[in-house]
Amino acid sequence: MEFVVHLRSAVSLLGRFPALAGVDLDVAPGEIVLVQGPNGAGKSTLLRTCAGLLPVVAGTAEVLGHDLVVDRRTVRRRVGLLGHATGLYDDLTVADNVHFWARAAGAAPADAEAAIDRAGLAGRLHDVQVARLSAGQRRRTALAVLLARRPELWLLDEPHAGLDVDGRELVDELVKGAAAAGATVLLASHDLDRATALAHRSVTISGGTIVSGAPADVAATTAATAAAAEVAHVS
Repeated sequence: MEFVVHLRSAVSLLGRFPALAGVDLDVAPGEIVLVQGPNGAGKSTLLRTCAGLLPVVAGTAEVLGHDLVVDRRTVRRRVGLLGHATGLYDDLTVADNVHFWARAAGAAPADAEAAIDRAGLAGRLHDVQVARLSAGQRRRTALAVLLARRPELWLLDEPHAGLDVDGRELVDELVKGAAAAGATVLLASHDLDRATALAHRSVTISGGTIVSGAPADVAATTAATAAAAEVAHVS
């Protein structure tokens, strides 16, 4: 099986600190995997490493077939990271931000407009500067950017944070839709009830290593996911 994420004894540093201290993780195509663990466990570092934003200094790290030890840049156009920082430009409008980042990923203007509408930002918020948005509206704009880029791997760090009920439900719908369309989702969250309901399986990280949810679990989970998808297709 060719995994979307394949890590073996992967080590990533924040400064000199090993925020990932030898992680083993396999994520199969189409999976939604919840990453849970306490604050400072390495969840955000894991997602940023998979996004190609942090160097892997030891071990094996492959994402979408790219060796992150050798080349981290190539994978970036194929993944989408929703982190604590939105990466939005305050002096640009909602639409300008979404179009800018969509264009950088090779997406069409129509994809950007469709994402703006799907995120509930069309109409009065379309041409509003990001600096004037509420925290929840900024989060929706970041979601629209992610959606417009159509990544093959979604990396979501506390995606429900700062959102109202409708916004949290939107996140759930987008995650389910992404997986149904063939994308893979790696989701870090403290909202365990909601995230567990979304995920096919979960792994727990502590002290920079995966302490439960071993790679050996992937084959059975993938088979069950494929069977469920086949039943849904037939029905």
